[in-house]
Amino acid sequence: MSFTDKSCLRTPPLARRQRLGFVGGGRGGLVGDWHFAGARLSNHWDVVAGALSSRPDNAVASARDWMIPPQRSYSDFRQMAQVEAARADGIEAVAICTPNWNHAEIAACFLKAGIDVILDKPMTTTMADAKMLVALQRQTGVSLTMTYPYAHHAMVRQARAIVDSGLLGTINQVHLEYLQEWNCGAQPVDTAVWRQDPSKVGRSSIVGDIGTHAHHLLKTMTGLDVSDVRADMFVCGGRKPQPDTAHINLRLSNSAPGLMHLSNATPGQYCGLRIRVWGSGGAVEWDQERPEYLKFTPLEQQEQTFVRGVGNGVLGEAERLVHLPRGHGEALTDAWANLYAEAALVIAARRAGRQAPAGVRLAGAAEGLAGMRFIDGCADSYEAGGAWIKLQHDE
Repeated sequence: MSFTDKSCLRTPPLARRQRLGFVGGGRGGLVGDWHFAGARLSNHWDVVAGALSSRPDNAVASARDWMIPPQRSYSDFRQMAQVEAARADGIEAVAICTPNWNHAEIAACFLKAGIDVILDKPMTTTMADAKMLVALQRQTGVSLTMTYPYAHHAMVRQARAIVDSGLLGTINQVHLEYLQEWNCGAQPVDTAVWRQDPSKVGRSSIVGDIGTHAHHLLKTMTGLDVSDVRADMFVCGGRKPQPDTAHINLRLSNSAPGLMHLSNATPGQYCGLRIRVWGSGGAVEWDQERPEYLKFTPLEQQEQTFVRGVGNGVLGEAERLVHLPRGHGEALTDAWANLYAEAALVIAARRAGRQAPAGVRLAGAAEGLAGMRFIDGCADSYEAGGAWIKLQHDE
């Protein structure tokens, strides 16, 4: 499958579906449902094993929900890695859908077992653990995929193709926001109490939880890195141990300025991840609550709205991710499916000793580490009273 191939990404180019296991993601959590739905909808995976919960009763019930055989429902991820690695029909990849503080230990266990890892963001809670995973991934040669699903919407790829074509000219400034309302009360909702615990989420709950999505979307859409950050953080919804809001100034790798606004304490905002990119030749604007539309405004020309579909100006890189005609809605589950389809192509190619197909844009260990650098840089800046902090790119 080439960069310009317009065939549906979910049309299986593989001889068979890959075998996938899960750690975490059982009953009571949305994240596991998204991963599971994406894997199944991609048409590239069979979910055959899992250690789905630290609670044995929930693990058994969740395995039954997902039709995982009882003998491949595990009470411990270490046992799962050991047993599955030894089976002739063992899993080829594991999706890790646990809370942040478990990521490093679980991912390391499966990398050492030779099982490819699909890891929910953020990569870990500390830079030391993130660097350990990067080193281990390089040492083992096993792939590590980070799950940033928004980058797998067709119109995000359309925007990147417009940038790559030069139609935006030189990128002069970028504005991002990610606004939610779930954390407005005096106390966080019961299922998210851990998101306010520094020992479990790392140095910044708000940047680690949703800021990493915005950071990765910026790189995906523009191709530019963030070189420097200056962050102010606030508690805007009740009394909490960690800020629920961040205002972040960015300096991009081409020296252009950027601005990021993050909050989960903004009433009336649901899942408002939005990005606007302004260049010397025009602008693009995308809103994940209206993911099928991309606004493109060439300088001093009539603005255009691209609608997800085939033809009518939708470019080849975006068409690869399109599955339904216009008017039949595609949304976040389709983005997850595109992510899992691309992950299957990369993992199957690695296991067969081939190069990954051209045109795949999949976040790996390096992107996971970059996300951790962004979290730490924002935390450093906030703790230093809003000082500019340079992000290191030495790996």
